[in-house]
Amino acid sequence: MAYVIATIGLDIGGTKILGGVIDSNGVILARGRRDTPARDPAAILQEAVSLIRELSLEHKIDAVGVACAGFIDRSGSTVLFAPNLAWRDEPFKEHLESVLHLPAILDNDANAATWGEFRFGAATEADDMVLLTIGTGIGGGIVVDGVLMHGAFGVAAELGHMRVVPGGIRCGCGNRGCWEQYASGSALVREARELVVSGSPHAARLSELCGGDPAALSGPDVTRAAVEGDPAAVELLADLGTWIGEGLASVAAILDPELIVLGGGVAEAGDLLIDPALGAFRRQLTGRGHRPEARFAVASLGNDAGMIGAADLAARAYA
Repeated sequence: MAYVIATIGLDIGGTKILGGVIDSNGVILARGRRDTPARDPAAILQEAVSLIRELSLEHKIDAVGVACAGFIDRSGSTVLFAPNLAWRDEPFKEHLESVLHLPAILDNDANAATWGEFRFGAATEADDMVLLTIGTGIGGGIVVDGVLMHGAFGVAAELGHMRVVPGGIRCGCGNRGCWEQYASGSALVREARELVVSGSPHAARLSELCGGDPAALSGPDVTRAAVEGDPAAVELLADLGTWIGEGLASVAAILDPELIVLGGGVAEAGDLLIDPALGAFRRQLTGRGHRPEARFAVASLGNDAGMIGAADLAARAYA
């Protein structure tokens, strides 16, 4: 089955819209950006259309793929809910197609990033894989036998909301004890700030980095301190990695992937995070010592993964 000449991928987030013209090899031929008017659905559509038209000036475009953080219906047509955008049951595909006269498809941003890594990134040699994006929260995506899993209603792979601590920390989703409350960048920052507030000498370097103001301490600050060898920061990343690895052992008990890809800003800590994650994963893996183990890898497409994945999904849908 032949691919279309080129597709546009959009990644619509709460603050920005990233767009690119993507060829059949996942190569970005052109790119652009707009700010997201997150509270105004009509304005979001207007900015998306403006960016697509700009990207279409020097390329023949046959389809558009859109990734966004939210629940997308199984048909890839409607945004059921987006926490950072004013979309509730928004028929964005219909609106986009009616203005552009181009076929379009929607998908969750983590699903699109997963597909991007599967097709062109760290998972090109795998048939079964899980992507875990570790940022402010946790995003996830699943590929089984080469097929991106959406579930019966299109909202599968919300891995960050797997419950790991009954009655635990309240999550932004409204429930308590979700995995992302313990294994995300937000969790890392929360624990680091609490350490600074404690006044412990152990937190001296972290306190220095934030000028003594715990509220000013960021995830990159903690990573920087850990890379420098600060014991407190190394310990915080190791604790985070342990939560990640233990959760992934539960995921592996259900899905049995051959590859687990770690992405997102926190994953930039590299071995300081991955080594403790892998150790915890192996300790908690069901049947450990008597079964093959999933390999771990770091995502390779960075912030472009969702855009590239969305474009390729559109290309395949309309080839």
